[in-house]
Amino acid sequence: MTIKTLVRAAVLGCALSAGLTGIASAAEPAAVQSRDGYNRQVRIHNDTGWTMLRFYASDSRASDWEEDILGRSTLASGQSVNINIDDGSGACVYDFKAEFTNGQELTRMRINVCQIADYYYTR
Repeated sequence: MTIKTLVRAAVLGCALSAGLTGIASAAEPAAVQSRDGYNRQVRIHNDTGWTMLRFYASDSRASDWEEDILGRSTLASGQSVNINIDDGSGACVYDFKAEFTNGQELTRMRINVCQIADYYYTR
């Protein structure tokens, strides 16, 4: 099961308040949770001045990126979305990648999602 499948319900739940556009309303399977008690929900803030087209979060031990978590939606500049990055594996350290309308791709490595509640993309 991919992170996209696991967090899609969280993204759907906050789409209207978060400034996301193009969210599909299809039902998604229940999210799998790690059993260690750590909160892996991270609010992703887009403070770049550009619309975020795609967002990826992959376990830092993985060699490839997971699927785009935003799917067909986008995250407008100045908006944020709460994402549950828990894939059920117990991992805390993830790599993030975001792609924007200006063609820029910002990659951040080794983000400990068990220790942060907010992550800001800025210029």
